[in-house]
Amino acid sequence: MTGAPASAAGGSGATPVHRGGKLGAAAVNQAGLWNIANILTMVRLLLVPGFVMLLLHDGGYDPVWRSFAWAAFAVAMITDVFDGHLARTYNLVTDFGKIADPIADKAIMGAALICLSSLGDLPWWITGVILFRELGITLMRFWVIRHSVIPASRGGKVKTLAQGIAVGMYVLALTGPLATLRFWVMMAAVVLTVVTGLDYVRQAVVLRRRGLAAERAAAMEAVAMAADVEGAAGGQCATDEVHGAAEGVVEPVVEPAAESLGEQLGEPVGERVAGGRGATEAER
Repeated sequence: MTGAPASAAGGSGATPVHRGGKLGAAAVNQAGLWNIANILTMVRLLLVPGFVMLLLHDGGYDPVWRSFAWAAFAVAMITDVFDGHLARTYNLVTDFGKIADPIADKAIMGAALICLSSLGDLPWWITGVILFRELGITLMRFWVIRHSVIPASRGGKVKTLAQGIAVGMYVLALTGPLATLRFWVMMAAVVLTVVTGLDYVRQAVVLRRRGLAAERAAAMEAVAMAADVEGAAGGQCATDEVHGAAEGVVEPVVEPAAESLGEQLGEPVGERVAGGRGATEAER
């Protein structure tokens, strides 16, 4: 007994918190709604309307306001990296985070693409390809989630990085060689978007086939087990019927044979049995 109250030792008998470590792991290791990962996700969601207002301010062609919009976009991309890392490292994964994180990602990227295309800075076909891919992959994840989860690939992470850099360069009012460079960076991002999207489709089809095959195998095994149980029960019933039939046949045959034997000896079998029992009792 140290005499220290429970709160001083970690609260209500909890394990004492050792200070130090990564951001004080014990301080953030509480997977409630208001944890650091979810707060960063909500900040990113709130940045979406602010980013749109900054980008479209004064007609959308003011270099200063577009620089502010770029800063908001950069903060959103950085929080996207950190909230996922914190959630995995400190076990802060929540249902809210699973839903809100991809929504925030798609919202900030979609808002930037649509605004840039509406301003005439980015061709609409690029916006359509990227948004179609992102929406399609999201729906495909729900399509196969009953069987398995499609893991995030390295190519998908590189695609996200390329999209962020390309869109960020388009948000800035660049001219000259930098404007040409951002076009080729965007083309690389589009190629990665299409290639990784096709790879996700392949993974989804394979996972769904495996899941359906496993379900069919489990169903066939269950049917086989049910058939075995039914067969065992039927065999027991047949055995009981055979035993009953044998007893019914033996008794009528044994009794007439015993009576015939008693008549040949000149004494009923019943009396001989009774006499034998009487003699035995007398001997006792």
